[in-house]
Amino acid sequence: MKKALVLGASGATGQLLVKSLLHKGVEVIAIVRNASSLANIDKHQSHLRIVEAEISELTETDLVQYLKECEVVLCCLGHNLTLKGMFGQPRRLVRDAIQKVAQTIETIDTDHKVKIILMNTTGNSNGDIPEKPPYSQRLVISLLRVMLPPHVDNENAADFLRVKVGQNNNNIEWVAVRPDGLIDETQVSPYDINVSPIRNVIFDAGTTSRINVADFMSELAVNTALWNEWKGQMPVIYNHV
Repeated sequence: MKKALVLGASGATGQLLVKSLLHKGVEVIAIVRNASSLANIDKHQSHLRIVEAEISELTETDLVQYLKECEVVLCCLGHNLTLKGMFGQPRRLVRDAIQKVAQTIETIDTDHKVKIILMNTTGNSNGDIPEKPPYSQRLVISLLRVMLPPHVDNENAADFLRVKVGQNNNNIEWVAVRPDGLIDETQVSPYDINVSPIRNVIFDAGTTSRINVADFMSELAVNTALWNEWKGQMPVIYNHV
């Protein structure tokens, strides 16, 4: 049975991800600030372990004890949509968490590569391939880099995986999943996966349900063929229309 560490498990997508992983038979260690945020998930089931902690405050020793048990780390961390969440500290919440996890994995003596699956955004281009967003999109994204620190955090987190971890790391493989405009739905529905965005993400954004993001991320964790298809890439997910 696979075991996964989930960061950002208390968020709207993170909770759905935990449920999806459990449904697919994965043991889950969920790190959350407040255990009550997972009140709608049966905490008494044997395959779920909830760790009440701030990822930024965990020591490397603490993190090692969780990571050494896991084949995959899934991150749905994000900034709260409040003034403090958008402009307060920590400005690099997601990047710092991914960096901390990756650096800790490098210290673990393991016989397998650990997978990192990051929830990212279509507003972030994949610098490993020649993506050429429309000029209007590039202009707005440039403004967002100045005005909204969370956008830069998302870019930095993906860039850490692309540039620092890279494609040939001895201990880590990764995928950064890029949903478009997030919406809430109650059931998994058909969805499409693309190498790059096929729409202007600012002025002609598509939609992606959070539950579909959770399903795709959990499927990457358990489906070896799907993982081999997308590892080292930044796939874009849209609801099928």
